[in-house]
Amino acid sequence: MSGELRGLPSPLGEDLWAPVCDEPDVNIAIILVGKVADRLGLKPVARASIMTAASELARNIIKYAGRGRMRIRLVQGSRGQGIEVVAEDNGPGIPDLQKAMQDHFSESGTLGLGLPGAKRLMDDFHLWSEPGKGTRVTVRKWKA
Repeated sequence: MSGELRGLPSPLGEDLWAPVCDEPDVNIAIILVGKVADRLGLKPVARASIMTAASELARNIIKYAGRGRMRIRLVQGSRGQGIEVVAEDNGPGIPDLQKAMQDHFSESGTLGLGLPGAKRLMDDFHLWSEPGKGTRVTVRKWKA
């Protein structure tokens, strides 16, 4: 691969961590997700989908927890190769997961499409949250 991708995960399962503390961190995380998606060879629509989901998840970290991190890695599963993004924080957690997954539900006055939108864009979506302990969202996009 090209030299610009040195240091990005190439073997399956190698983790790349990105801190998420402010808007520039969000941008860096999105760029990293795009570069790993390129390394995997995702088609443009799949690449855009995982980058959009990662953007929503990173912005939620800043909006609700103030800081957190994202793990980006290549994975192998029954559906072949894919990219996995885990967004996690130690923030206040989500008090009602069912409500949080409804379109247009927002505790911050936004459109309320972040989590449900990310779920629609991804092949796999898992949300864990516990009030007072934080939130972890794992998403995967499989190479078609």
